[in-house]
Amino acid sequence: MPQLSFSSKPKANPAAVVGAGNHKYRFTVLTEGLLRYEYAADGTFEDRPSFFAVNREQPVPEFRVIESEENLEIITKYYHLYYNKQEFSSRGLRVQVLGGATVSNSFWRYGFHHEAEHYRLGGTTRTLDRIDGRMELGEGVINQNGYADIDDSDSMLFTDDGFVTARRPADGGPRIDGYLFAFGLDYKAAIKALYKVSGSQPLLPRWSLSNWWSRWAPYTDQDYLELMDRFRDNGIPLSVCVLDMDWHWVNEPFVKAAGVSGWTGYSWNTKLLREPKKFLAQMRDKGLRLPACDHPADGVQFYEDVYEEVCKALGVDASTKDPIPFDITHREYVRVYFDIVLKKLYDDGLDFIWQDWQQGPVSALPGVDPIQPLNHFHYHAMQQPDHSRRPFIFSRYAGPGAHRYPVGFSGDAQITWASLQFQPEFTATASNIGFGYWSNDIGGHIFGERDNELAVRWIQLGVLSPINRLHSSINPWINKEPWSYPTETFQAQAAALRLRFQLVPYLYSMVVRATRDDEPLVQPLYWSHPRRIEAYQNKNTFHFGSELLVLPLTTPREQHTKRSSINAFLPPCRGGRYIDIFSGIVYDADRSLTVHRRLDEVAVLAPQGSIIPLAAPVDEKKATFGTPIPDHLHIKVVAGSSGEFHLYEDNGNGDDLAHVNLITTAMKLDNDALRFVICPASGKDIHSVLPEKRTWSIEFIGLDWRCKPVALTSSPNSKELTETTTNASRTDTSLVVTLHSIPVTSEIQIRFGQELKLGVNDVKRLAYERIHEANMAHDPKILLWNAVDLKRVAYNQREFGLGEHASWGARIGNLMAADVPASVRESLLEVLLADGRVMG
Repeated sequence: MPQLSFSSKPKANPAAVVGAGNHKYRFTVLTEGLLRYEYAADGTFEDRPSFFAVNREQPVPEFRVIESEENLEIITKYYHLYYNKQEFSSRGLRVQVLGGATVSNSFWRYGFHHEAEHYRLGGTTRTLDRIDGRMELGEGVINQNGYADIDDSDSMLFTDDGFVTARRPADGGPRIDGYLFAFGLDYKAAIKALYKVSGSQPLLPRWSLSNWWSRWAPYTDQDYLELMDRFRDNGIPLSVCVLDMDWHWVNEPFVKAAGVSGWTGYSWNTKLLREPKKFLAQMRDKGLRLPACDHPADGVQFYEDVYEEVCKALGVDASTKDPIPFDITHREYVRVYFDIVLKKLYDDGLDFIWQDWQQGPVSALPGVDPIQPLNHFHYHAMQQPDHSRRPFIFSRYAGPGAHRYPVGFSGDAQITWASLQFQPEFTATASNIGFGYWSNDIGGHIFGERDNELAVRWIQLGVLSPINRLHSSINPWINKEPWSYPTETFQAQAAALRLRFQLVPYLYSMVVRATRDDEPLVQPLYWSHPRRIEAYQNKNTFHFGSELLVLPLTTPREQHTKRSSINAFLPPCRGGRYIDIFSGIVYDADRSLTVHRRLDEVAVLAPQGSIIPLAAPVDEKKATFGTPIPDHLHIKVVAGSSGEFHLYEDNGNGDDLAHVNLITTAMKLDNDALRFVICPASGKDIHSVLPEKRTWSIEFIGLDWRCKPVALTSSPNSKELTETTTNASRTDTSLVVTLHSIPVTSEIQIRFGQELKLGVNDVKRLAYERIHEANMAHDPKILLWNAVDLKRVAYNQREFGLGEHASWGARIGNLMAADVPASVRESLLEVLLADGRVMG
């Protein structure tokens, strides 16, 4: 039986409650901007936890009550409530949101949302099945008019012992239970309030953060083993291999005789996986985690290995061969499902179940959507009494509160550019309802057509998503093996997948931040810049953790530039500038522009002061599987402003922060003191998690060429590092300092003698590259280059072009007037105008 009891504090502090007693209404001031509003015709109110609200007991915020015999007002920092003490109506219950969220539409009225669609930001949805491109998303807890509400009136409840139950029926009138988020434009405060009441996002295991392989195909055990070896030999790291559908019996005569679909199954298909335990052990030895896909709706059939044991446990006559129907709201079914059916699979070596419920929101209990108890029980079934095991499930979104059960499967993506173009917005917007860990079908699952460029851009997006899971359908012509593509496509895909492995130290630190600070990994721009119109217009650009701004490329390359482009808004940032952490191009902040990139390039920017820890580059001849703690780290540092980053690592044990042995390595860029510091690792039993020594490669991206390290020191003995343990080298855009075999308990300091600042873009180098590669007539390229180089051109006994003293206005004017493809002009303008210092 899964662990039914779970941590919750569902009953609010009485001091936060207004009403109840002899009244038919009850208001609970949960936080300064979050209000629970209830109406019960019979005067009976609900204090049990719901799927959404498990922690209503919160510190009592500051608020005032003004009351008369007929009216009630509640005033907090964020809102002013007016209520006529009658049955809730749009006339009798309204809330004014304070703080100037909008000019005239910041009044919430019960049951009525004035111009709601105009201000709506959205949340997420249950599935992208059968969707090609954009779709309307469900509700979030933030909107541009400053408020959003969640109707919790009909949702599932938990009993005192942790099982599921329906709500009380309405008796003699309505029973209303809602939550109003009225934080104005303080979006992050609203999200943090959501997590307070609904629970924080749990810690993901580190192994979930590298690349996943998933394909619906009738693989044999030998097929799987050989496929994994080929990934390794091609230098492509993996950490998870999903066993989809055909791991269990699907098309056998006895399945058809049972009259079922074959989509549900709990017995190994030994025609394909001849020795399941041995096979799972072999895969585990390679460093892989192994989930299996199940669609549980058909229950337990007579041909399952566990059928007789299940019948015996339920007191059913097995000789009838009658099916054991699925019912996740039935205690005894839940007991045998987890204690017998799934336990056997876990004992065989499976790590978790990808449970794919597709049969809608109806169960035997009114208001109980089967996906909610399925997610809840699957998650808590993995917990251990000593908190040593970290639960992890893979399932569909189950509504507000579903973020407590990561990760989400978003459904069968169609293989089209329209589907790719929607995924960045879809993933970022889900954070508006606190759902921070979507796993999308990277590359698409069904339909569409083969498009090599689309395959590359989708993998590049997957690498910069919460979970990177390559997936495809049983159609033999839909395959995602990178080596099955032409060389250009393969190399771009492989480079992206290797980058994902390198990102794991950064990603895991962001997972810890998400749990500890309630900061989802992926965030829309408007969270940090709610008063900037551009932040709402650029729905695909998103913050990826604390340090990175991602500009996804989701359109085909333009024929003349051979580059894809994205119109982006670069919001204000510390230091006033960003740098592309791969190309080294510097961009002024607080502006909009169009960014262009080749097929093998991604656009990932970091503001000045950023520190991004990566694993060392992947061996292209033999990749690492799993996500081991690295003994060589590559740290990208962006000069020009001070910054700090905490690298978090653990041994994978522990189901929450209170039970995890978390080791912290702080890194600090002190721009004023002209130094970069790596602090000694701190925590308990450090060497049970970290290696004794590490090699560090510190890359100062785009650092001005005049900035050179003058001292390298390592404490505790403050001994200066010798030349045999250090190496400094320059690239076109970076300074890299490598420190070999440094004890992790030592402090490292790199000191400089000059101001730490970003160098000015080498416009000639960047422009030459783009002009040279442009697929256009040769002669107009001379004029384009002249606008950059400012040397008059003698051509065919004539002289033309700008001289060396031409103004920037003249240069831009010549570019705008040139008879060249518009896309080429735009690509050049990007590099010419990216860094305002170029113009002096």
